[in-house]
Amino acid sequence: MVASTLGTANSTPLERDARLINAREHQVRPGDIAVGVIIGRSTEFFDFFVYAIASVLVFPSLIFPNVNPLTGTLYSFAIFALAFVARPFGALAFLWLDRHHGRGVKLTVAMFLLGGSTAAMAFLPSYGQVGGVAAVLLALFRIGQGVAQGGTWDGLPALLSLNAPANRRGWFAMIPQLGAPIGLFVAAAVFAFLLTTLKPADFLDWGWRYPFFVAFVINVVALFARLRLISTPEFEELFESRELQPSPVTQMVREEGRTVVLGAFAPLASFALFHLVTVFPLSWVVLTSGESAVHFLVIEMVGAAVGLMAVAASGAVADRIGRRTLLGVSAAAIGAYSGFAPQLLGRGPTGEWIYMILGFILLGLSFGQSSGATNSSFSARHRYTGAGTTATAAWFIGAAFAPLAALLLASKFGLISVGAYLLSGAACTLAALALNREWGRRSA
Repeated sequence: MVASTLGTANSTPLERDARLINAREHQVRPGDIAVGVIIGRSTEFFDFFVYAIASVLVFPSLIFPNVNPLTGTLYSFAIFALAFVARPFGALAFLWLDRHHGRGVKLTVAMFLLGGSTAAMAFLPSYGQVGGVAAVLLALFRIGQGVAQGGTWDGLPALLSLNAPANRRGWFAMIPQLGAPIGLFVAAAVFAFLLTTLKPADFLDWGWRYPFFVAFVINVVALFARLRLISTPEFEELFESRELQPSPVTQMVREEGRTVVLGAFAPLASFALFHLVTVFPLSWVVLTSGESAVHFLVIEMVGAAVGLMAVAASGAVADRIGRRTLLGVSAAAIGAYSGFAPQLLGRGPTGEWIYMILGFILLGLSFGQSSGATNSSFSARHRYTGAGTTATAAWFIGAAFAPLAALLLASKFGLISVGAYLLSGAACTLAALALNREWGRRSA
């Protein structure tokens, strides 16, 4: 009776009516859940990579033309990090909205804020037009993205995990992660097309703005796809029984903080590698090699396709050898990769291809199982809030400053220092896995 009352209070009439409208015959099949999760995550990562690519190809010259290209790129990466700094604050604000008005309302506000902040960048004036105000506006829009990303957690990956057969949990765990390579491929393809078909002056004047317009439209489509999922009977049942209800963050941290900490550090190897094969190498090649950006964007597109297959393979491998084993082996492999691979970026196109393809294979295998590895360790009362908090903390620790740190280290101490940075992430993953013995079970 208590659970039902809590669930009803959290599920507003508007949200319940939306369920009836969106559900096909008042029911959504498990396959629909998987497709909706992929669409939602792909949209978020498309926004992410559109900004990341623009941070290398556009913002240094458009917003920071008064400094050299390296410094301008470092400034761009500093603003890039603001979204990860703002994300925890957004998570707290949207958790309150979730508890008082329902997750459908929360998700709608978050997705429109994310799309609106991204689309607003398309109207960003240049430094030549408004001076330093351009950088301030870019920072504000980026903070808006971060706040919105704090509210895009909808519990659907946890729903997939909770409903997965015991022998298929690795496969279901990798489904949300498919969004990263898909988002990268589409974003890189859009920028490569614009760079190929437009004159450089036209690209910097108006061409680069097109992907930011597209992002808003994609966000609207993804919003409806994700809203439709809250109509599933499984989601409603878990929602009403508190399996997927928000709980107070302070209480969750007090009771299950150890799981949050271990869950935040466990994916550091894959999160560090994530930026070192997507954002950082594009900046390094553009700044130091003199090669065209299109050339490297093509490499990233191929790498994304390889990464997509590796993410899918991680599900099958994890179901055979265990999730913890795969995370540990892949972290050790990333540590070995860190010892030689970054230097390949200074060896011309052949070295770049080897670095990227090997990196995306390792990234797919590790990243495919890195999300939500501790979700099953949370109690039912705190699973929803714990999973979202862990994801937010992991991205902040492992991803917020990775491009900035890697480029700064490489410019000061050479590419070998990037390998040391990556090695530290692998060491953190192995330490977290060793501390959490519960992951040793095949069913985790």
